[in-house]
Amino acid sequence: MLKIVKTSLVIAGTFGVTATAHADVSEALANICTIVQADDKGELRKKMRAVESDYRLKLRDYYSGISCGGNSLIRTALLSNALETGELLVKKMPKSDLEAPESDGKTLQAWVAENGLQDSPLAAVINERM
Repeated sequence: MLKIVKTSLVIAGTFGVTATAHADVSEALANICTIVQADDKGELRKKMRAVESDYRLKLRDYYSGISCGGNSLIRTALLSNALETGELLVKKMPKSDLEAPESDGKTLQAWVAENGLQDSPLAAVINERM
């Protein structure tokens, strides 16, 4: 009987920690959109390192879950002319994830062309990477 109680407590504790960790990650990433828009590469790098060391998450793990006014982080960098942070994001993302459609079903390159941002220096970095 005692084993069942201990096992139940361990299982309940595990789920409680997971929910808490998810909330903490959200707090840690709360101002990442502002950092990208401000083109603060040092602060973005520091935030990415903190999330990686504290929660063992790489950019690809949380990239799709972040929306800055309906846009992804790289799209936000393109719209804000944030070359430094945008370049860092493009270099940190796996090539396969850059080529994959985003939440609206459009690839990054298709979205860039649709919005007339082909002349952006960040669009050139994206094209080089792909």
